[in-house]
Order: sequence, then C-alpha cells, then structure tokens
Amino acid sequence: MSKVDKLVVVRPLRESELDSMVKIWASSGLPCRPRGRDSLRALRTQRKASPELFIGAFEHGTLVGVALTSDDGRKGWINRLAVIPEAQGKGIARRLILESEKALRARGRRLFCVQIESYNKASVELFERAGYKKEDDIFYFTKREVKSY
Repeated sequence: MSKVDKLVVVRPLRESELDSMVKIWASSGLPCRPRGRDSLRALRTQRKASPELFIGAFEHGTLVGVALTSDDGRKGWINRLAVIPEAQGKGIARRLILESEKALRARGRRLFCVQIESYNKASVELFERAGYKKEDDIFYFTKREVKSY
C-alpha cells in the first residue's frame, strides 16, 4: 500500500459536497459553467441518478480531488477530473482514475474514455501513464443549442 493510499480516502461524494466539487474545479483551473451544466441544480439531478459516479478524494478529511464519471450505456467516461494544486503530484488523480474505472466496471462497462483539451499536457500525460491511448482517427463534434454557459 502506497503512502497516498494510506492518507487519502476515495469515496462517492455526498450531495452536501457538490459545492466543494465545483470549488475544486475552479481552484484547479478547470473551466466551469455554474449557470449551465455545472449548476448545483443540474449536478444534484445527475448525482441523484448515479451517486456512485461522483467520486471524491479526501486527504485528512478535506476534499482535494474529484472525478465526475458518466456511463452512456456503452462506454464509461471520466469527466471533470481535478485535484487542487496543493495536492497535485501525490498520485491522487491516478487514484481517482482507478476508482472511476472500478465504478464503471460495476456497471458492466469495459471501455473507458476521456476527452482532454489539447493544451492540457499534464492531463494527457496522466491518462497515458494510466494506460489510455490517444485515438487520432476520431473527431469530436458538438452542436450547442444553449449559447450561454
């Protein structure tokens, strides 16, 4: 058991901790849309449907990292993974990936996916070290009906 395994507890987030999750995103520089898909109302609704997919990492009882995982019925997605700057480099993000995969495996998923902005080199390297492969032959398209996030 590594030092991070002994010091960090990883578990599903409680509804009362969703506000702290959004603060983790902000403090780690992850873009957030608090008036849209990242509003507390939207997050509460999503969490109610799949509470085991909202994962938090706690160091000495303080939330230091989060992963918002989703299941599209065929693939599992690791979304919105973030660790506060002070806790980065300790293996916490790796633990969040492993726990996300475990939660998705329990739902029958065996294909795990992540989307990373091209400028986010640290996340690219993290997921490559975790065994993820960049798919150069896949293009990502969006159609947004909501203009104001």
